[in-house]
Amino acid sequence: MIRVQNLVKRFGEVAAVDGVSFDVQAGEIFAFLGPNGAGKTTTIQMLTTLLRPTEGSITLDGLDPVSKPLDVRRRFGIVFQDPSLDSELTAAENMDLHGVLYHVPRRIRVERAETLLKLFELWDRRNSRVKEFSGGMRRRLEIARGLLHTPKILFLDEPTLGLDPQSRNLLWTHIKHLNETEGVTVFLTTHYMDEAERVARRIAIIDHGRIVAQGTPGELKQQTGSESLEQAFLALTGSTIRDEQADGSDQMRRMAKMWRR
Repeated sequence: MIRVQNLVKRFGEVAAVDGVSFDVQAGEIFAFLGPNGAGKTTTIQMLTTLLRPTEGSITLDGLDPVSKPLDVRRRFGIVFQDPSLDSELTAAENMDLHGVLYHVPRRIRVERAETLLKLFELWDRRNSRVKEFSGGMRRRLEIARGLLHTPKILFLDEPTLGLDPQSRNLLWTHIKHLNETEGVTVFLTTHYMDEAERVARRIAIIDHGRIVAQGTPGELKQQTGSESLEQAFLALTGSTIRDEQADGSDQMRRMAKMWRR
């Protein structure tokens, strides 16, 4: 479903992404992990047509994001790290607006919105304004909205950041259900190693713009002689605190604001 080969993105003399290659299979939950500034956000920007690669190639569902960006955008949904909902609109209005932007026929988007809002336990609050929602409710709505146009791929950038354990668990329960029932491919980033270990079939770890390890959680633990994925992650990337903005997170936040408008 996703194929990345020798991907490079330079900003002047700095290679934020430096020769990255990986594949994501259709219907897979794939975790893309790395310290702050490792190149995760820059890679996601290229995968989702927001940045043009300096070198290398990408295909999503067999399409090139550079030459066919509109066709590629129809094939994925995305949930940004920062909020992108219109807080003055209701949950139903946010869903309907998304459907209109993606040219989903009215009957289909109404039926699909009802299905997703019920699945994410928001149907009873469909006519409430988003500004009245808790953080967990907003996150569930963002994911439901991202799935409205029935994408083949769902990109989740830190989807559970700041949520309590109960909300995190509920969110992943719903995502795994959709992955199993609709076959949607999930590409996620997270700093919660426990949830990556629990939900991801395979993991790629990026550091300093390069992939330093790939495999199942078990394979990564075996490779590093670790008892947990967090220990394996630290063994592969070190324990030095990184610059949070070094890999283009500011730009991702600006794009989320533009998307929201």
